[in-house]
Amino acid sequence: MAAAKQVNIAIIGAGGVGKCFLGQLETLSQRRPSPKLVLTYISTSKKAIYNSDYAAIAINDVASNLASSSQAPLAPPKLIEYLKSSGSKTVLVDNTSSQDVADAYPLFLSNGISIVTPNKKAFSGSYKLWQEIFSAAEQSGAKVYHESSVGAGLPVISTLNDLVNTGDEVTKIEGVFSGTMSFLFNSFAPTSGKGGQWSAEVKKAKELGYTEPDPRDDLNGLDVARKLTILARLAGLEVESPTSFPVQSLIPKELESVATGDEFLEKLPAFDSQMEETKAAAEKEGKVVRFVGSIDVASKQVKVGLEKFDLSHPIASLKGSDNIISFYTKRYGSNPLIIQGAGAGGEVTAMGVTSDLIKVLSQIA
Repeated sequence: MAAAKQVNIAIIGAGGVGKCFLGQLETLSQRRPSPKLVLTYISTSKKAIYNSDYAAIAINDVASNLASSSQAPLAPPKLIEYLKSSGSKTVLVDNTSSQDVADAYPLFLSNGISIVTPNKKAFSGSYKLWQEIFSAAEQSGAKVYHESSVGAGLPVISTLNDLVNTGDEVTKIEGVFSGTMSFLFNSFAPTSGKGGQWSAEVKKAKELGYTEPDPRDDLNGLDVARKLTILARLAGLEVESPTSFPVQSLIPKELESVATGDEFLEKLPAFDSQMEETKAAAEKEGKVVRFVGSIDVASKQVKVGLEKFDLSHPIASLKGSDNIISFYTKRYGSNPLIIQGAGAGGEVTAMGVTSDLIKVLSQIA
């Protein structure tokens, strides 16, 4: 196969991760002049930039040009038509968390357009969508990579794929999969010292930008459940959805339906005693409490929630907002393969996307 001299890049989403990715794409195209990477389409939810003759869009001033653009984003079928007609190989970079874009992945892939993305919804939605995505890629030869859908730039998915593809038997996956929950519990129940009140720690985490605008979107456990769904499927389990296994929510029942995140934070102190009791029970056993996800592959059990750990356990001694993921396998025996580090943040998430793009380029160009 003759090497492609040019690969077109289409980007959906130019927010936090999208901005960081643009910077990394610019550096990448300077460092690796071949194949030539040409940005031919970029859009936010409201605006877009693209040229009918596929002329390259300058990366360095794309943010200001997007803001002043009068073009509207193309709906997926129209975008596919536009990208396909360029005559060049194309990679779609989806930096959104949009379900609508995710639902169109099989259509992009079956038209030969490769995808790299941190969008969890594509891979943790219905099992049917998961199957459609990978069978479309297999049939067309287009590639799909989603390293940053779990653990940002940490090599979690690539490691699991390597274990499975080389014939190792993964028996259990366990870890702290949320930077928010990691930060909260490392502050609330530290391995040494007292730790603060639960509601105060949640408020502090929000002020530092560790939580979603409404902290309930973190405390309901669904973000962790989505990541577990993805890893369980890669390990061979047919998990139907992130709500098809036990997920413990840390939102008091009485506060589930309050109108806003601010009202939630205002009323949360009245429920501190519940979390204090949980912490005290763990302390009595010489342990600390952590919010973890686990997949027991043999028994096909997936669960998300609070667990107690000895102070010497790697999960107990995490710092800051780090993630930790332990893979227990036949080859690694009783000592798991452990991946640890920052599992959130624009630059590290974009790094996972850029790294996936490099993998795709090595296969299609």
